[in-house]
Amino acid sequence: MKAKSPLLLIAVLGFSATTFAQDAPIKIQAQRHRARARAVPVSPVANFGDPLPDLTAEQNAAFGAGLEEFQNAETIESGLGPTFNNASCVACHSNPGIGGSSAITVSRFGRLVNGQYDSLAALGGSLFQQNAIDMGAQEQIPKEANVIAHRQTTPLFGLGLIEAIPDREILRNAQRTAIHGIKGRAAIVQDVVSGQMRVGKFGWKAQQATLLAFAGDAYLNEMGITNRFFPNENAPNGDTAKLAQFDQVADPEDQVDPDTGKSDIDVVADFMRFLAPPPSSVLSAKLSPSANNGRNLFHQLDCAVCHKPAMFTGANPIAALSSKQVPLFSDLLLHDMGTLGDGIVQGAAGPDEMRTAPLWGLRDSAPYLHDGRATTVDDAIRMHDGEAAESRDRYIQLTPQQKQQLLDYLDTL
Repeated sequence: MKAKSPLLLIAVLGFSATTFAQDAPIKIQAQRHRARARAVPVSPVANFGDPLPDLTAEQNAAFGAGLEEFQNAETIESGLGPTFNNASCVACHSNPGIGGSSAITVSRFGRLVNGQYDSLAALGGSLFQQNAIDMGAQEQIPKEANVIAHRQTTPLFGLGLIEAIPDREILRNAQRTAIHGIKGRAAIVQDVVSGQMRVGKFGWKAQQATLLAFAGDAYLNEMGITNRFFPNENAPNGDTAKLAQFDQVADPEDQVDPDTGKSDIDVVADFMRFLAPPPSSVLSAKLSPSANNGRNLFHQLDCAVCHKPAMFTGANPIAALSSKQVPLFSDLLLHDMGTLGDGIVQGAAGPDEMRTAPLWGLRDSAPYLHDGRATTVDDAIRMHDGEAAESRDRYIQLTPQQKQQLLDYLDTL
């Protein structure tokens, strides 16, 4: 998908182009400053996996119900498979606490010929499911694939705050002037929940716009659980005969409970929405002299251009998410990462584009990068490419002391 002009992005998202063009210099900018002045940092929590502070009793109950479902292991009888990657959410999201990441990777494949990308959907692409309920349904990466990528599990901490960041905030990041060749773009995707074109926020390619869509996608593609937003089962390597043979549970398998009005994906979306960000945010931490110097270097090297230290949520009916300063260290934009891209076209993202990964919780999320190829933060920085190449090169040229100062700062995130 080609980058759209700012006015087209506004039109796609349903905002008035006339209002933005005429009033933005005065009214919108003033409103943004007032909103940010009212914004307060998220209260710190003690442990990874804690719920957001200041939830109501009902919201805490929803978090608890979601936590229980998050740990529930699906069975063949509940609709697991016929192909899948794991049987529960927590199996891949457990480090350093429930809702975190893991060193587990999944694989995606496709075919690139003469600049034309094919996801090989007819052969089960682009996601390869590693497991099956029966060996007869086991997938193989097809011989036609010449692009194979591995992706780590992403941590889920603080995703409700990220969802509460208005689309217009992310669009403003995309409209900034390029700095040393760094110029990201918003991923405009269709939200399957609302049917609207929205800014993608979740996933390595920013391929989902809302937590409910993110949950529905994961239930289908990671566990083989069909649901009202993703009702069509994955056929093993695209073989519909095998699907008919091994899929014995009627679709959609995730049904809405008439008593609660929610299905499992709704309940898990509640868990993610109310899950607190990593504890001890750098915005509230007292930095050592070395880390303080590292923070200055972080800005001087233009790391903060993509890894924006904070964004802001808008007004929200959930008080715990309303008008909050969110220290996520990301602009939530797609950037051309050159050789660090994974070669997969997904959502609005091209083969070399990746969403800026939030850095909060970095100190406890090794290994690093989308495929876990970097065992240290220093390795991860050195592997940056594309729009980040100049910043990477300037980092390499730092003195050993300066490198350590930057690493000390990143270790506070």
